[in-house]
Amino acid sequence: MSPQSYDSIMTTSPGPLTALSAAVRDGHLSVAALVNASVQRLSAANPTLNVLAEEAFDDAREVAALVDEGERPRGPLAGIPVLVKDLEDWQGHPTRKGSMALRDVAPATSNGVVPQRLLDAGAVVVGKSTLPEFAIEGYTANLLTGVTRNPWNVDYSPGGSSGGSAAALSAGLVGVATATDGGGSIRIPASLCGLVGLKPTNGMIGRWPAPDWIDYSTDGPFATSSDDLRLLFDVMVGPVAGDPTSPPKALGAYMTRHDARPIKIFAAERTSPLGPLPDDVASAFHESVHAFAGLMDAALEWRDPETFFPDGDPDLDWFTVTTAEHVASLGREWVQLHMDQFHVATQEFLTTGLGVTAEQYLAARRRRYLYVRTLDELLGENGLLLTPTVASSGWLADGRLGADANVHGLPSEVYSTAMQNVTGHPALSVPFGTMPTGLPFGLQITAPHFHDYRLLDIATVVEGGHPWPRTAPGYEPLSAVLDLL
Repeated sequence: MSPQSYDSIMTTSPGPLTALSAAVRDGHLSVAALVNASVQRLSAANPTLNVLAEEAFDDAREVAALVDEGERPRGPLAGIPVLVKDLEDWQGHPTRKGSMALRDVAPATSNGVVPQRLLDAGAVVVGKSTLPEFAIEGYTANLLTGVTRNPWNVDYSPGGSSGGSAAALSAGLVGVATATDGGGSIRIPASLCGLVGLKPTNGMIGRWPAPDWIDYSTDGPFATSSDDLRLLFDVMVGPVAGDPTSPPKALGAYMTRHDARPIKIFAAERTSPLGPLPDDVASAFHESVHAFAGLMDAALEWRDPETFFPDGDPDLDWFTVTTAEHVASLGREWVQLHMDQFHVATQEFLTTGLGVTAEQYLAARRRRYLYVRTLDELLGENGLLLTPTVASSGWLADGRLGADANVHGLPSEVYSTAMQNVTGHPALSVPFGTMPTGLPFGLQITAPHFHDYRLLDIATVVEGGHPWPRTAPGYEPLSAVLDLL
């Protein structure tokens, strides 16, 4: 592809959020009308999809009415209906984290960092979205709110842990749904629900208080279009007092000057020796890799999983660190006291954490430096690594890999996302076709540290060259309300 043709697809039409918020700011669309449209869609679809952890429809209507009675709304997300993942605090509402053990928890006294930034940008929260208990699984089912389903195929899971948010967004029920990522929780549901999602460089979106998985977890956006992804990242990005990894705001100006075109593209079916990909995943992956390399007009080099990390396995170390840190975050005695109230996957996860020794934990933390160095040296200043976002064509909504399997934690071989949380590198999932299950396939693109804006440019290029559907089949985007004006 010539530079001219590459540049010609660097600019896409405004995304749905831009169009909706502009209509609200210009007075062509009332906040009440937009919120009511979202509420009606959530009410109609939730009995099937089960995306809500808590509805706040009356509160949202009251906020919308007050906005419409006051000055014309402002902000890049003026009037946009939002769901907040039930891992994040929304003032005045409980943060139950999908757990029966927290069903009577007191309402939050303040907003989390990202919910507050969305509200400051003009958004209106209409409820909280479901997640697996404590956000520890790749499927969204818990004992508190039940099983969440994928709008692309309701027999299957939307992924996790931001599965409720992804399903709602993919079905056009809201304009924004928040997400977090400690081991793939943005990218996995983005892949399975046909969204474009970014796990930022750790620290780019300031974190407070300290996450359960201290160095691995971050907030981040997913969206139905590359333009909306950039808009949301611009709203979310920035430091916060207390996060030692947050870079200064001025770094953003430097990052936008990167050329999105890579000097070298590396591709690997896996980065850990977890066995071959399923045939359907391998076929979709190889097809998307060659299509992507064609868009970028860059050299392509394939790597074997065994060549990445000879001194350890970041996927296994991720499990050691996160289970131990989650037990420490909740409190060992509290975990042991409430174990019988947890989902079976939570029991398995936290039981592992209870058995991790200090020596095992610290050794895994120390090996992290080796993994970061390996990936830094591979990517250099302008390389990209391509992998599947999910190494499976999907799993059933209750978390089983097949009808005859038992419900428990999903095995490591279905994932392909934890390594980037361990190393802190930014990673993007972009839709690239569908699987035999009817679920979308996501291509994961990993870039050097702080190349987040470059990944946003790449998302624009991919969407321009290989557009994806804005919603799951049978659903229409929320921006369709503009057609009624």
